[in-house]
Amino acid sequence: MTRIARLDGTPPLEIALRRSAQARRFSLRVSRLDGRVTLTLPHHAREAEALAFARGKDGWIRQVLVQMGFGPGAVAEPGLRFGDAVPFEGRALVLTPAAIRSPRVEGGALLMPADPARVAARLTAFLKLAARDRLTEASDRHAAALGLRYSRITLRDTRSRWGSCTSDGALMYSWRLVLAPPEVLDYVAAHEVAHLAEMNHSPAFWAVVARLMPDYARHRAWLRAEGATLHRLRLHADS
Repeated sequence: MTRIARLDGTPPLEIALRRSAQARRFSLRVSRLDGRVTLTLPHHAREAEALAFARGKDGWIRQVLVQMGFGPGAVAEPGLRFGDAVPFEGRALVLTPAAIRSPRVEGGALLMPADPARVAARLTAFLKLAARDRLTEASDRHAAALGLRYSRITLRDTRSRWGSCTSDGALMYSWRLVLAPPEVLDYVAAHEVAHLAEMNHSPAFWAVVARLMPDYARHRAWLRAEGATLHRLRLHADS
């Protein structure tokens, strides 16, 4: 289980605390994808000691964040502009201004209301809404095929996993799956729904996945090879 902690400073640092049965000592990692700071600690270690360790590395963490292009002192990337290409359902679409109220796809263009100051915010909302629609449809379809029900769906911008399923049937997905080809998104939905039947990764679990999507291996391989590219889209208005 991962918990978010905050370290005082200017600005405060958010650190994801992750317990691991395999860990023998505290370790810090800063993601090159999004600047997320993760502190791994042994399963039975005290959280207070882990945070004290992180405070002792405060200067190093901030230096690394700046070197990677995150945090104060870093050179910010330019914001999204009309004419930029963004991924959507496995295709690169060009952000194009138009006299419309809501974004929509037309051919190779993603038409957007003609307000350059709100491109990132509107794109974020469009992508998350599209992801929820597609993941809900896929989850409903796969759950119906198994004769099972899930309790709810949550979307997040996770880096360590594309989806999860809890013992009470709650499904979580990364909204960035909508950037991938539709079959890849469908595979992740099939994978997580299969956990409603088998809460493990045993041969029985993979048999359920194969029942829902016989060619799942191809889409699983795509995600392993290309998944990191889905995190390259940086939306400054994104939470």
